[in-house]
Amino acid sequence: MIIKILGSGCKKCVALGENAKAAVAAAGKDAEIVKVTDFADIAAYGVMSTPGLVVDEKVVSTGKVLTAEEIGKLI
Repeated sequence: MIIKILGSGCKKCVALGENAKAAVAAAGKDAEIVKVTDFADIAAYGVMSTPGLVVDEKVVSTGKVLTAEEIGKLI
């Protein structure tokens, strides 16, 4: 599983990344978490509001920081 955090590296993006790590650990899954900061790459996903969360190339959230529990339900 590949989880991508889309954003500039702002506080919200960092928080989403930490929550994603916690969700993966809690679920006992094997996942790679990748940070995508290039705005052309972010726009290619159709994301106009960051942070964005992509799980296995599917955009599952934009513009908000999901909790670890919310992310756990998505993975």
